[in-house]
Amino acid sequence: METAWKAGIRRITSGIRGYLLVLILGMIGGVFLLYPINEFVYYYEHHPDIPTVWQFIYNQLRFSLLGYTPQKTLFYAGVGGAMGIIAALIYSVLQKRHGQILQLHTALEESLESLIKHGEGPKLEFKSTFRWDLKQDKVNKALEAMVLKTLAGFMNGQGGTLLIGVDDQGEIVGIDRDYETLKKNRDGFELAIMTAVSLQMGPELCQNLHIMFHRLQGKDVCRILVSPSKKPVYLKLNGSPRFYLRTGGSTRELNIQEAMAYISDRERS
Repeated sequence: METAWKAGIRRITSGIRGYLLVLILGMIGGVFLLYPINEFVYYYEHHPDIPTVWQFIYNQLRFSLLGYTPQKTLFYAGVGGAMGIIAALIYSVLQKRHGQILQLHTALEESLESLIKHGEGPKLEFKSTFRWDLKQDKVNKALEAMVLKTLAGFMNGQGGTLLIGVDDQGEIVGIDRDYETLKKNRDGFELAIMTAVSLQMGPELCQNLHIMFHRLQGKDVCRILVSPSKKPVYLKLNGSPRFYLRTGGSTRELNIQEAMAYISDRERS
């Protein structure tokens, strides 16, 4: 637990340092960029008697830096700092969005048939169904847990693709029986996936999933593109949080020590 606490503190400290740097740079830009630009405009409106605009700007800036106009200096520093923070937040959102779009583009470039022929691997997993047990011919909630384990493992790792409706041998079995248990079609299936993730991992993690459906051999196959999560993802099973990680061609549960060591190493990288 101490390692997890330190990792969390390190992550928060790193984020604070980044935004603090942006704030300082923004404040400097406010004073040395926004301030002169405003004074440039002000000069032509109110002080054409001063020999040159550059002399006027220099004098105004020098007076501020010497402390004669502290309110004006603080105002431009505050505006610049606020603009820097806003720009950093927008950049962070756009960067994350770009990563998601790039993942979608890369995944969709390869046909589903070709993807299935490659077989399971570090970033690809097959599941026959979401909740219908084909062997027992009934609903089996344990199968839902297996799907969620895979999703959590991908999010804690490097991301990946989960295909539901494809068995371990790469045969198309479809998800029609799952549809019957949900009394709906694709919309109901997607809602069931998102609801399960929201309840057992957290609603904020639904944004890491991109669900689409394909028709192969007359059967529906669900493709879930999973983006890696920046923070550790825990799956609640029987009221207890579990940590899963995709390693090689399988998803395995890490014990407390392994999970804390992995999270710590990931935070440092």
